[in-house]
Amino acid sequence: MAAKEAGQTELATETEELCEDLAPGDCGSAMLIASDSDDNLSTEFDGLKVFRNKRGHIHEIVRQSSQEHGDSSGTEHGDVNDVGPNGDQTTPGASEDSSGEQSDGKELDGGVKDLCILPEHDEDDVKTPDWRAKRKHVFILSDSGKPVYSRYGNEDKLVTTFGVMQALVSFVEDSNHDSIRSIVVGDHRVVFLHYDNIILVCATCGMESDRQIRIQLNYLYNQILSVLTLSTLKKIFKQRRNYDLRRQLSGSEKFLDSLLCMMETEPGLLLSAVRCLPIESQTRDMIAQSIVQNAKIKDLVFALIIANSQLVTLVRMKRYFLHPMDLHLIINLINAAESFKAAESWTPICLPKFDSSGFLQAHISYLDEACQTCLLLLSVDRDCFFTLSECKTKVTERLIKYNGLKAISDSLRKDSYNISKCGISDLRHFLYKNKSTAQYTSPELEAPYLSTEEQERLFGLYYYLHNRIHSTSRPLKILYHVGQYEALLGWVTQGFELYAVFSPLVTKSLAINAVNKLMAWIRKEASRLFILESVTF
Repeated sequence: MAAKEAGQTELATETEELCEDLAPGDCGSAMLIASDSDDNLSTEFDGLKVFRNKRGHIHEIVRQSSQEHGDSSGTEHGDVNDVGPNGDQTTPGASEDSSGEQSDGKELDGGVKDLCILPEHDEDDVKTPDWRAKRKHVFILSDSGKPVYSRYGNEDKLVTTFGVMQALVSFVEDSNHDSIRSIVVGDHRVVFLHYDNIILVCATCGMESDRQIRIQLNYLYNQILSVLTLSTLKKIFKQRRNYDLRRQLSGSEKFLDSLLCMMETEPGLLLSAVRCLPIESQTRDMIAQSIVQNAKIKDLVFALIIANSQLVTLVRMKRYFLHPMDLHLIINLINAAESFKAAESWTPICLPKFDSSGFLQAHISYLDEACQTCLLLLSVDRDCFFTLSECKTKVTERLIKYNGLKAISDSLRKDSYNISKCGISDLRHFLYKNKSTAQYTSPELEAPYLSTEEQERLFGLYYYLHNRIHSTSRPLKILYHVGQYEALLGWVTQGFELYAVFSPLVTKSLAINAVNKLMAWIRKEASRLFILESVTF
């Protein structure tokens, strides 16, 4: 938000005035997805405390499987050149069809071409004005300064740049016993995120705050873990500190590219929440029961259906939950790999928030000819591909019989919902997150946010609101801001987060009345917009 924008008013004491009748968790409190408090070991809802225990039977199998991968690849005492994250299986950069044949991960096409243009990694000249003019650069390097990834340009052409970044990190750590966090250079900010063996750097002139950029860098780090696992990453650098990690990530760059594009268009990564496909609750229940009745397998941990990056249903094993970040990595995997549309696929994937030490085995298949509805079955059994393939066939037959696939297709054809459905004048757009379910909803973009430039500006407004509300130095419950082109209102409680954009002439009182109406509409439509009941095997 430009500094010249005036009329800003902070309303930190008017929470009760907005919605007096709303309880903190008014849109349902079913625990479907793990809480967005990443580091907490427990989450409270409805007066109950659910512990996300990582010492259960399933986690033991995941870790044992990871150890077997390492043993089979001969890396326990061998040279790091032989380190393989997946043993004799395909990596997430490759897929295996029902006939057992593997396809090379390098041949997979990016699946997010409608979101943004994926960068070319074979540019010869990285010093051109075009390269310098990019709005956001992302670099990933090892602790020893070895290049791992660059969003734009060839890493080999940026060896000197990577060396400078590593030197900055080392200098601050050695001289001040501290860690470098960010550097401001004119309109650009360079933000650092340093893990034990990996350094992630973002140079941007965008609207994101340093904290928000670190959230994005953390996503990229977890994307790397989803390919290698944390235990494999530590083993690699323990054996050889200056190892070139690109050898292990070869063919997986597309997932980092896709995730960066996803960050620019998907508010869920900012909110730590997933978007659900709007669909009638009875139909959603039927879809979930189709999975429950036909996928009763001992070691099946999660089963979910995703349609156009939106969650349709999620069935889980009791006591185990999926974190929003893990769900976003799953969605990114589907979006970035077009080969999944060709045949049923079998690929290992590490879900870092679930268990960063090992892999789950993912059976991925599309249920319709248009390849819009994707079924994922996540198991700890590496030898159950054909069993899960039979489950997929039975689930598909039941969904066709009861018109479940048709309902999903119809909902996708409607393009979510328009802001006019809310019946609130002067309300242009909003983001609403239900904290208890870690899900969010928002209407389709309409005028004046139809062009790419205007959509980027709108996203920048949400970045501004989110940053001010969640400021570490002065967190707010409510923020009302009047800018040159819009009036903004952000409101955070124990049960939800709401960020609303109004026309610039809307006054504070009108905005409060509009939010009251909006909350009433969301409460009325909650069963269609969110998954409120947790379904288990």
